[in-house]
Amino acid sequence: MKKSTLAVTLGLILSAGAAHAADPSMSSIEARLAALEQRLQAAEQRANAAENRAQAAEKQAQQLAAAQQKNQTTTAPVEQRIAKLEQKAADEGGFEFHGYARSGLLMNNSAAKTQGGPTVTPAGETGGHVGRLGNEPDTYVEMNLEHKQTLANGATTRFKVMLADGQKTYNDWTASSSDLNLRQAFTEIGHLPSFSGAFKDSTVWAGKRFDRDNFDIHWIDSDVVFLAGTGAGVYDMKWGDNAHSNVSIYGRTFGDIENSENTAQNYILSLNNFYGPVQLMVSGMRAKDNDDRLDLDGNKVKNDAANTGVHALLGLHNDSFYGLREGSAKTALLYGHGLGAEVKSIGSDGALLPEANTWRLASYGITPLGGGWHIAPALLAQTSKDRYVKGDSYQWATANVRLIQGFTENFEMQYEGSYQYMDLRPEGYNSRNAVSGNFYKLTVAPTLKASDVGEFLKRPEIRLFATWMDWDHRLDKYASSDAFGSDGFKAGGEWNFGVQMETWF
Repeated sequence: MKKSTLAVTLGLILSAGAAHAADPSMSSIEARLAALEQRLQAAEQRANAAENRAQAAEKQAQQLAAAQQKNQTTTAPVEQRIAKLEQKAADEGGFEFHGYARSGLLMNNSAAKTQGGPTVTPAGETGGHVGRLGNEPDTYVEMNLEHKQTLANGATTRFKVMLADGQKTYNDWTASSSDLNLRQAFTEIGHLPSFSGAFKDSTVWAGKRFDRDNFDIHWIDSDVVFLAGTGAGVYDMKWGDNAHSNVSIYGRTFGDIENSENTAQNYILSLNNFYGPVQLMVSGMRAKDNDDRLDLDGNKVKNDAANTGVHALLGLHNDSFYGLREGSAKTALLYGHGLGAEVKSIGSDGALLPEANTWRLASYGITPLGGGWHIAPALLAQTSKDRYVKGDSYQWATANVRLIQGFTENFEMQYEGSYQYMDLRPEGYNSRNAVSGNFYKLTVAPTLKASDVGEFLKRPEIRLFATWMDWDHRLDKYASSDAFGSDGFKAGGEWNFGVQMETWF
């Protein structure tokens, strides 16, 4: 029984071992365990690689940070120096030099001295200019030196000084006849940060100057309006996108240069308003002691002179040729009473009567015609009554046209025609006689330019010219001291020839 049991047990054990050895599921488990061990080893390798990459990236980041810090440390002083230099340059601003000059030779057809100038006619005494082309015998120079700054706070400053001289002699040394004069010396301060509202972008000025918004008809050499003197003002008080105003006070002096203690001060308060292309300018003036001025002999200069006056201008500034075509045009109607009756040079005439009244109309434009042609017509007319003597009358009108015909880049022909009618009745004032009549002028001028032929306001120019002028013989009797009727310059036709340069920059 014991033997059989042992045998059975041994048989079971042996059969179980054989069965275990032959079971396929056991080999699958071992394979899976081996695969897991391989994946674990691969994960460990990836983790090590990632750690190595992280360490390398951290090291690279540290290196970049150090390099950037070093670069900032190196460039910061350079940037600071550049900023300081830029600020210094802004603070120092810059100097500018501008100028105007004309000079030429004028002679008649006998190669002798002749008369000329825009005020050559009797009407010239009251502002009746005629065309200037081929009609100027003088040398005139303006030199302008300016210094401008823009400060760190945005404020701007400007200082300007202007010297001018006029000569009618052709000599090289002209000190004895020089009219050298300091015409302007003023300072402007603008765009102050503490200003706000209408004054935000305004400019404050003080000194001796020409008003910034004066304008003229250049080819007639006549200002439409000229406000100048010594004083102060504010430019560009803005009321809207298209509206701004200027306010100023100027002082002028009446009297003889040699007799400076017997003079009257004329004070001019002016308000100049702009809305788009429209200008409305109103000025009032007062010269309290004007009627008490004495001459060099102690006599009253004019015991009935005006002490007050008003002046007004209504202007239209077109950016086209009267709205018809490309170009530009300006028109102005002026009125003056009392001291304001000198409507062109405001407040400059101390001999006007309190009753004096003057109206003045000015209109001019510039436009291209095509084919190398350009045209610039102008009209200037004035009527003045009770000007210097009760019952006097000064009436005149000038029509002028300049044509330019371009041939090459540097050569053009200029043609100018002027007509002036005048009816002057001075009632014996200053030994003047009543006259009326017409004046005519025609000029042809071959002209050289450096560039931009056809541009009216492009300079420099060098011109040869031939001018013919004539006038009614009655005009020769206006005065014994004026050009008309002088020796060799009488009605009947006059030829003038010459050469002239004109430049500005």
